Amino acid sequence: MYRKLPIGIQSFKVMREEPYYYVDKTYFVKKLLDNGKYYFLSRPRRFGKSLFVDTLKWAFLGKKEYFKGLYLENNWDWDKKYPVISISFGSGAVRNLDELKAIEKELLERNSREYGVQLEFETITGRFFELIQKIYEKYNAPVVVLVDEYDKPLLDRIIEKDLAMEIREELKNFYSVIKEADQYLKFVFITGVSKFSKVSLFSG
Repeated sequence: MYRKLPIGIQSFKVMREEPYYYVDKTYFVKKLLDNGKYYFLSRPRRFGKSLFVDTLKWAFLGKKEYFKGLYLENNWDWDKKYPVISISFGSGAVRNLDELKAIEKELLERNSREYGVQLEFETITGRFFELIQKIYEKYNAPVVVLVDEYDKPLLDRIIEKDLAMEIREELKNFYSVIKEADQYLKFVFITGVSKFSKVSLFSG
C-alpha cells in the first residue's frame, strides 16, 4: 500500500484512518502511565508534541481501533475509559490579557459542552475546577487533563515586558487549579516550547 508522509499532521485519528507512515511511540504512553501522574514536556516546535498529546487522548478514551498493530493494542486496559479535558493554546496569537481570559473561557466551555456539564462559577479558575469536578462526578472516573502549547500566550507577547508579566500571572493562576483538583485527576500531560519557572505548573 502506498503511504504518505505525515507532514504537518497533528491528529492521531487521521494518522491511523488514512495511509500515513507512523512510527509507533505508544510504548511511551504505557510507560508514562505506569511511572507517574504529572508530566511536563518542553521541546521545540515541529517535534511531534501535539501528535503525542492526541495519541494520549485516544488511548485514555479507550479507542482501541486506532491502535491496531501498535504496541498499545495488547498492552493497555481497554475496559477502562477516562474522560479527557483537552486544552490547546496553539491557535492564533494572544494580543492582550482580556483576549487570553476569553480564550481560556472558550476552551473550558468547549470541554463542558463535550461532556454535558453546566459551569456556574464566574472566575476562570472556579470554572476550571468546576469542570474537572463535575466531569469526575458525572462519569464516576478520574479525569485526564492534556494541555498543548501551555506557554504560547506568553511567547506571543514575550518582548512586551509588562504585558508578558500579566499574562504569566494569569497562566500561573489558571494552571494552579491542577494542583487543587488532584483528587479528581488520573493523569496530566502538559507541553510547551519553553520552561518558565514562575508559571508554577504543578504548584500554587
